[in-house]
Amino acid sequence: MANQVKSDKDYSQYFQPPSLSDAKKRGKEEIAVHYDFHIPEDMQGFGKDKYYLIRTYGCQMNEHDTEVMRGLLEQMGYQTTEDKYQADVILLNTCAIRENAEDKVFGELGHLKALKAQKPGLVLGVCGCMSQEEAVVNRIMQKHAFVDLIFGTHNIHRLPGLLKDAFYNKEMVVEVWSKEGDIVENLPKKREGIRAWVNIMFGCDKFCTYCIVPYTRGKERSRRPQDVLAEVRDLAHQGFQEITLLGQNVNAYGKDFEDITYSFANLMDDIRKIDVPRIRFTTSHPRDFDDDLIEVLGKRGNLVEHIHLPVQAGNTEVLKRMSRKYSREHYLQLASKIKATMPDVVLTTDIIVGFPGETDEQFDETMSLYEEVGFDFAFTFIYSPREGTPAAGMEDNVPMEVKKQRLYRLNELVNAHSKASNEKLLGQTVEVLVEGESKNNADVLAGRTRTNKLIHFTGSKELIGQMIDVQVTHAQTWILKGEIVQKPLKLSI
Repeated sequence: MANQVKSDKDYSQYFQPPSLSDAKKRGKEEIAVHYDFHIPEDMQGFGKDKYYLIRTYGCQMNEHDTEVMRGLLEQMGYQTTEDKYQADVILLNTCAIRENAEDKVFGELGHLKALKAQKPGLVLGVCGCMSQEEAVVNRIMQKHAFVDLIFGTHNIHRLPGLLKDAFYNKEMVVEVWSKEGDIVENLPKKREGIRAWVNIMFGCDKFCTYCIVPYTRGKERSRRPQDVLAEVRDLAHQGFQEITLLGQNVNAYGKDFEDITYSFANLMDDIRKIDVPRIRFTTSHPRDFDDDLIEVLGKRGNLVEHIHLPVQAGNTEVLKRMSRKYSREHYLQLASKIKATMPDVVLTTDIIVGFPGETDEQFDETMSLYEEVGFDFAFTFIYSPREGTPAAGMEDNVPMEVKKQRLYRLNELVNAHSKASNEKLLGQTVEVLVEGESKNNADVLAGRTRTNKLIHFTGSKELIGQMIDVQVTHAQTWILKGEIVQKPLKLSI
């Protein structure tokens, strides 16, 4: 297989640069749903006696995309491996949210260059969100011409045909759809473990000024309710203990339906009646988190008491520059409503520090909002511009040293709240889903509570995959430790 790309090849038919003005022209054309997916007959045994390796970067959506690619590859006959020297296909499933994620991918490509030289028959591909950016594709073509295959987030279902082209073509195969496609149901998925992710919708129409997702994932498209419910029922039948519903903005689910009125609250109300021990969802946008959803979540059952609700900043002016479409007051009112319905709810969030124009006083409002809401945890980030977003054109006028100081102060607060929240659980008995062995000690088991807190305890490996009761004996900043509570035997009389 040739490693060189013809310099005069026109790739413009495959992709367009991210453009705010173009991306905002969300068409009204109907999204078709396809149920007839199948692996082409000539590709069904294509991977016999061959191995694949997928490296995944980024969010749960990327993890879910990897499950689909694994399913496709295994239906083609490929076997999975973690050994890059054994692999016949290596795919890097990429994230475009932050610059350091991009740097990791290009670093990995640098490491794989030597392997590709040693093993010319290896198919090396880059896919995912980074592939939706023209600058990234150009950089790969110019500086990493040994890559065989580039495809994006909208055409994963095309993997069998693209892989075939990559094996037989004498030049790099690039297929990146700038416009999102239809919804393809019945794609195979290779899931492992006791937890499953279910994509309920694709894309995002919020256009936060710092975010590349509306360009890399396209406009909002919701799966039909019957298809989501059928997948959840099937996972329940398979014995999965926890299901997480995924979407860039799950609260917007159903808003694009024109023939039915069916919201995210309706979906959650239907899913809570399915026999799965735990249902989670991510990610929520505060703007679309309505009273109907709060009411449904208050019914509890398998709907857990953990909500991840990204606030990003605590000052209304900063939120306006971010185009978050809510104010500080709106967010505080929302958090108050949720807590009134679910007093024991655990709220977690995302926060960006050092956004263009953020003053010391505005950052202090973020700190005070964190205190007022009483978050249990936050993912915290220093702002860095992403090419192609509106914020990249703003003056990045907060010095890096100031950004680092703010992040340090915020993380100190996050840590203090996390530890205080964990300490409240001392002596309490919590329901735990046993996930496996602790990463640091094979003699210790690890699991998560309904509120998504990590807890370690000793017990038999046979408990993995089960729900058990654990009494909390130690509380640290990030983890709990506990002892299994033995349930009394029921005596028959």
